[in-house]
Amino acid sequence: MSDIIKLLPDSVANQIAAGEVVQRPASAVKELLENSIDAGASELKLIVKDSGKTLIQVIDNGKGMSNTDARMSFERHATSKISSADDLFNLNTKGFRGEALSSIAAISQVELKTRREIDDLATIIKIEGSKIKSQDVCSAPVGTSISIKNLFFNIPARRNFLKSEKAETKHIVDEFLRIALAHPDINFTFTHNKTTLYNLRASSLKKRIDSLFGSKTNDKFFPIEEDTEIVSLIGFVGKPEFAKRRRGEQFFFVNDRFIKSSYLNHAVSTAFEGLLPPDSFPSYFIYLDIDPKSIDINIHPTKTEIKFDDERSIYAILRSTIKHSLGQYNISPSLDFSIDRNLDEELMKPSSNFAQPTIEVDPDYNPFQNDATNSGKSYSGQASYKKPDTKGWDSLYSGLENLSPDDSFIVSPTNDIESSNITWEEETEQAKLGSESSFEHKSDIHFQLHKKYILSHVRSGMLTIDQNRAHERILYDYFYNNITQDNFASQQLLFPIEVEMNESQWALLQQVLPDLEKIGYSFVGFQNNTVTVSGIPIEFSESDSKNMIDKILGDIEIAEIDIFENKLHLLALSFAKTKAVKYGSTLQQSQMSEIVNKLFACANPNYSPSGKLITNIIDLKDLDEKFN
Repeated sequence: MSDIIKLLPDSVANQIAAGEVVQRPASAVKELLENSIDAGASELKLIVKDSGKTLIQVIDNGKGMSNTDARMSFERHATSKISSADDLFNLNTKGFRGEALSSIAAISQVELKTRREIDDLATIIKIEGSKIKSQDVCSAPVGTSISIKNLFFNIPARRNFLKSEKAETKHIVDEFLRIALAHPDINFTFTHNKTTLYNLRASSLKKRIDSLFGSKTNDKFFPIEEDTEIVSLIGFVGKPEFAKRRRGEQFFFVNDRFIKSSYLNHAVSTAFEGLLPPDSFPSYFIYLDIDPKSIDINIHPTKTEIKFDDERSIYAILRSTIKHSLGQYNISPSLDFSIDRNLDEELMKPSSNFAQPTIEVDPDYNPFQNDATNSGKSYSGQASYKKPDTKGWDSLYSGLENLSPDDSFIVSPTNDIESSNITWEEETEQAKLGSESSFEHKSDIHFQLHKKYILSHVRSGMLTIDQNRAHERILYDYFYNNITQDNFASQQLLFPIEVEMNESQWALLQQVLPDLEKIGYSFVGFQNNTVTVSGIPIEFSESDSKNMIDKILGDIEIAEIDIFENKLHLLALSFAKTKAVKYGSTLQQSQMSEIVNKLFACANPNYSPSGKLITNIIDLKDLDEKFN
């Protein structure tokens, strides 16, 4: 029998490696930028066209490469950063495997220009699908310029798996932001389709955060700093009142390398315990400096996850540092045992006697008369002012004795929505959970369980309704119908709202801008990291509108803009989630009845817009068996 194990050709092996290293255009951007930083560049330019599918170009002023090194850089596992396995545990560079350029060259058309300071001419190499087409000399400044054209041109199947242009651009922006935050001492320029998105000058960490995520860092963040034998950390953490509804502004850096760590993120979350609502997340930019020998970077293909030798100690140090800063900056209560109690002023002595203050009133004072008329009035210690007669005050409340406090609760976002005529007595198709569970009205009384579920009788047993999901379904149908029919009205604000966001968030907002304007929002423009909102839908208050814009941007990021074929669904869903009654809210009988009646007037009362179950029936037979 013949042998079946064969050595793969280099072209096939490179394409397999490219699947790990270059998953999308953003992966190539990350590798190229990191190579430029390792080359000692102080000026970096990133040029992208068509979200990286057509062109990715990185130009730096680093030390450049010789003619031989330029050729060797495209060979597999060729690197200048390590020479033995022991070097893997003492890394001070971004890259070290020598796979990036060879993998990129296997799936694109590459042009490299590079020159060292000691060389008179630069080297230019053109490669297509791992095959070197030409190598020559040319004139170029010191440094390296590498262009990647037509990514995945020879693997159409991989190219088809790429997301929309907006989604891929967002991933590129994310990678750029991570590297720019890790190196505030480097100048960065990012241009996409001939539009400059970022032009960052070398500055301090605080100013770099300001330029990327908006100004007023001092107002929104508090600094942290700690230096121990295990780890040294610095950074900025967001104050509780500026917590986000998404995890977009959470950054960990270890030795100037961006990492993802759910374990360290949990340390930050526990430091904020009791200060944040359950659906909010703190923003942070935390930089850890650790001995390279105590971490292992070589455990993940993208090097975004690392292993710590003493992870528990780092967790404890990070958590205690944040809690200390929270108390130090008067964000959370703290005890200071260093205060000398003898220096405190005694507010009141036990033997002190305080006279009751007297009130002096001039009953004849008239504010509509001139000062001369009033100036002659004298004040006496005892006022002659008599309280008006309040006889018959209870007549003010005539007609209100039958008004229930329940009337203040509004299930529908506006009062002019017609209440549903469908009640539990009508066994319509809309009021059926299935062929075996038609409803028969037993009682008008509903019960609330744990401020989360609505309970009621049905013919086959007991019906449970998730109050939040039910209200979300009601509001979603209302908002979606009105958006599609352009039934929304707008209210202009006397004092426009200013919402801070960065260029990336503004780009996301532009994707739904026409639809937001159609339903009542009015935007003046984007300037100095601030969007001015001059009009909002009448269904929302000013505070709702701020939360709504933040919620929409969060939904876009979570969905990676894949559901934008149906943007109206996203908008209606965001509106409904924001306005829906929350868990923990106490509901009165009229409120529960209105939710129940309106729910079964919906086309799909069984599932929320997110596809989660709203209703469930506990069969009477199952209840009987519990007591047998």
